[in-house]
Amino acid sequence: MGTAVISPQSVTPLEPHPCTLLELVQVLSDITDDEHEVVATVIHMLCSGSVRLVGNFRGASFKDML
Repeated sequence: MGTAVISPQSVTPLEPHPCTLLELVQVLSDITDDEHEVVATVIHMLCSGSVRLVGNFRGASFKDML
C-alpha cells in the first residue's frame, strides 16, 4: 500500500471567513467568559488570516481598534 504525498501546490489555502468584529466577539464570548481570552483569540484570528473583517472595521489596523 502506497503513502499519499501532499505537495504544497496541491493544498488550497482556506479563504478567511468574512465577519464583522461584533459577530466575532459575540461568538467568542459565547464560548468563554474570560474577556482576556476573547481579546487574545480575536487578535490571533486576525493576524493568522483565519477571519477577514467586513463592515466598519474592514481594513482597519489594530491602532484604529484601540
